[in-house]
Amino acid sequence: MFDPNFALLYVSSPEASAKFYSELLGRAPIEASPTFAMFKLESGVMLGLWARHTVEPAATSVGGSELAFAVADNTTVDSIYDKWSTRGLAIEQTPCKLDFGYTFVAQDPDGHRLRVFAPA
Repeated sequence: MFDPNFALLYVSSPEASAKFYSELLGRAPIEASPTFAMFKLESGVMLGLWARHTVEPAATSVGGSELAFAVADNTTVDSIYDKWSTRGLAIEQTPCKLDFGYTFVAQDPDGHRLRVFAPA
């Protein structure tokens, strides 16, 4: 058995998305070109940002995926929410309690969801 170790998001502009994720993640991409950017996350998972107009086979849409960030506690969820709101990220869901924990949802420039949560 093997585990997924690479996530790809189709984006309108890899350059703009790389700038967004560099600020969000606090790290620079390990690879960047006009059509692709890649980040190595602390977990070892790779996050790729691929220009949707160059994806093969062709991608039919952009946005609609979700990246989830598990954090230690509700206070951290609120802190990140405040920071991201101040930065102007579009917020889809303000902090609230759901079955799985305390959470909120923001969006990246391409409409991908960014969920921060403290597990219940």
